[in-house]
Amino acid sequence: MSITRTHSSERASKIVTHNGTIYLSGQVANDVTVGIQEQTQDCIAKINALLAEAGSDKDHILSATVFLRDMKDFAMMNEIWNAWLADCGKPARACVAAEMARREILVEICIVAAVKD
Repeated sequence: MSITRTHSSERASKIVTHNGTIYLSGQVANDVTVGIQEQTQDCIAKINALLAEAGSDKDHILSATVFLRDMKDFAMMNEIWNAWLADCGKPARACVAAEMARREILVEICIVAAVKD
């Protein structure tokens, strides 16, 4: 079975595909000067684009891990998350508070999805 790695740097790949499963690296907002809802929307837009490139979409997400800098942002992040997934199957999900790589990052999202048939 082959492993495909896309958009690789010296430490990570944005997309890894193996045996019909897609693994996305943690996605953070491009603009980290905005609030939690805008950062969440930006993460989701990046996830949508990477899933499409890998042959999948949000309805094929198997699991998600959401990292929040501060759990006080949980409800506002969930407003964006719930709207995004309102019309599709819901993945397994974990959401934890985490120390981020940079203080300005409020949210990071990791996704595992199935390739569409």
